[in-house]
Amino acid sequence: MTDQMQHIVLASRPDGAPKDGNFRLETTGIPVPSDGEVLIKTHYFSLDPYMRGRMDDTKSYAASIPLGGLMEGGAVGEILVSNSPSFQTGDFVFSMTGWATHGVADAREIRKLNPSIAPITTALGVLGMPGFTGWYGLTELGKPARNETVVVAAATGPVGSMVGQMAKLRGLNAVGIAGNSEKCRLATVKYGFDACIDHRAFDSARDLREALAPHCPNGIDIYFENVGGKVLESILPMMNPFGRIPLCGMIAWYNAGGLGADAAAEGLTGPRIWRTILVKHLAVQGFIISNHFDRYPDFLKEVGPHVASGALGYGEDIAEGLETAPSAFQSMLIGGNKGKQIVKVI
Repeated sequence: MTDQMQHIVLASRPDGAPKDGNFRLETTGIPVPSDGEVLIKTHYFSLDPYMRGRMDDTKSYAASIPLGGLMEGGAVGEILVSNSPSFQTGDFVFSMTGWATHGVADAREIRKLNPSIAPITTALGVLGMPGFTGWYGLTELGKPARNETVVVAAATGPVGSMVGQMAKLRGLNAVGIAGNSEKCRLATVKYGFDACIDHRAFDSARDLREALAPHCPNGIDIYFENVGGKVLESILPMMNPFGRIPLCGMIAWYNAGGLGADAAAEGLTGPRIWRTILVKHLAVQGFIISNHFDRYPDFLKEVGPHVASGALGYGEDIAEGLETAPSAFQSMLIGGNKGKQIVKVI
């Protein structure tokens, strides 16, 4: 076993969209696990939109990554050394060891995987945090009922595709919104959405709303929010009274550091938003999935068999090599991926 490892750290804080110079690839010695810890060789790690917020030095629900600190994230890999009776050398596990070839983790904070049941990459996507996010947001906050209409932003991503497929399994009309015609075809053909609209084909929220209207003849009961921006502005007037909006993310605004000028230019002002919520009696619930992992076993119990049988589809975009992570991350933030963005280390 080599005594060297590589990892990617935050070199500088981005001003707007991340650039290559905000990241730095470093080579260091492989750490030695203490009692109760394991040393893991990473096979794959996850790239997720929430990581963009961690790059800013702003107050949020989780601490910012310090300058020079490891880019964080979920990873799957193989245990090389175990100082815990709960794990053996050769076990495959999920851990939070980040953008790195190796990592040391507390054995109490990792999860054993069974590659014979599902590929280990699924622990980063459809059977991991993104899939769980979609399942929890729809079932617990969306409160879906048969024959209702749900609209899902970022419909082909790992969160959106889970929402759409679980909605169809519950007898809802599912309409997706995605960033190009190819993604829209994927939404309907692979994930079973009843329709999907390419939001980039429309210059204004009004035009997008007119395109959505034929597919939502009875209005919208649930809007699963992943995007913000023009998409949110198009949806709000179409919401039915007592509609539900699980607020998962707002990727259209991440690189702006908040609502900022983009929202003002679109006319999406605070008074307009709140008045719509008031007069339509809407339930808008923001959620951070890390607060709800007590429900993770319920998620696996319901969704795992659907994935194993092939009844529930998923997509993965895999970049090859640790050094490709910064460019793959930047592309993901502007919709360059079709499915779950993953980096293959070996």
